[in-house]
Amino acid sequence: MSPDAGTTAPLGVAMIGYAFMGKAHSNAWRNVASYFDVPAFEQKVLVGRDAAAVAEAAAKYGWAETATDWRTVLDRDDIHIIDVCAPGWMHAEIAIAALDAGKHVLLEKPLANTMAEAEAMTAAAAHARSKGVQSMVGFNYRRVPALALAKELIAEGRIGTVRHVRAAYLQDWLADDQAPMSWRLKKETAGSGALGDIASHAIDQVLFLLDDRVTEVSGRVHTFVNRRPGTGGQAGGLEDVTVDDAAWVTLALASGAIASVEASRVATGRKNSLQIEVYGDKGALRFDLENLNELQFLDATAPAREQGFRRVVVTEPEHPYLDAWWPQGHIIGWEHTFTHEVRDLLLAIDGGTQPSPSFEDGLEVQRILAAVEESAAAKSALVQLTTTEGA
Repeated sequence: MSPDAGTTAPLGVAMIGYAFMGKAHSNAWRNVASYFDVPAFEQKVLVGRDAAAVAEAAAKYGWAETATDWRTVLDRDDIHIIDVCAPGWMHAEIAIAALDAGKHVLLEKPLANTMAEAEAMTAAAAHARSKGVQSMVGFNYRRVPALALAKELIAEGRIGTVRHVRAAYLQDWLADDQAPMSWRLKKETAGSGALGDIASHAIDQVLFLLDDRVTEVSGRVHTFVNRRPGTGGQAGGLEDVTVDDAAWVTLALASGAIASVEASRVATGRKNSLQIEVYGDKGALRFDLENLNELQFLDATAPAREQGFRRVVVTEPEHPYLDAWWPQGHIIGWEHTFTHEVRDLLLAIDGGTQPSPSFEDGLEVQRILAAVEESAAAKSALVQLTTTEGA
């Protein structure tokens, strides 16, 4: 069972998965205690199916032991936190089992591949929370200091009443039609393509920044390259792509604001560009992940002759998270968002509080993603979302 809140006994961590996200999360676990005051913990076990490969990764990333079956770590009394970096199709089984075993869970986004899985996971998380077991979804961009600052400015009323938001998450790693197949291009393993992979981040940012709720959804998805080189044995060595390459979404929010969200993995020249623009009646904000240490802020209450977007370099100790890092003016990077994520998780566990974003937050994003697919299947028909307040 998990130790009581406030305990000084080290929290044992097991991480499932050691590829792209496993590497990013390992970096966070390895470094968080060097910069933040967090409860004591130990990187106990790295789990992966290939014994040799997981052993090599564990040695490189700082994990004490390895295992090839994730179920074995759930039975261990010295494991208190399960960090799930496995592909989405494995999320539900692992997370529910871990929560039922009394383990705190950090789970990479999106929550699941289907609504049924997401709902079952959220129910398991709520039940576990009643017993002091916490869970958190890894929407790491909430931990970009510039975006955390943007949320503060919006909450403080610095841009007034928000009228509309533009969010575009653009990448180009699939722009080449000869880019090979992977599990991310198959619906049975990935759930969806750009929609679940990166539009989920953009949608979560809309909810996070505005502290708002989506009431209506309209969307379209498209696959530009339907077959890609693979090893599945199909004719010509090509395999069918069964997820979207790009998605376009319009969201109506309870506050009356409207958000447009675009996501593409075939946007030639865009490497990892999450662009967010928030327009209020007293000002505006702009952000681009490819310049993640900067926030553009416009104060429309200033005299017209002085108005214009000004560049805020978000590197000061007064900015979110940055008092732990370098002297003022020194930038941080993408990897730091995961360190901030782990820091917030550990403090929540230690304090016995629900970390954010919760599985309920992840379910809300999942509900919106499902509505986008429903709308797209009905030629962009408007889909109404019912409230989950009080659920």
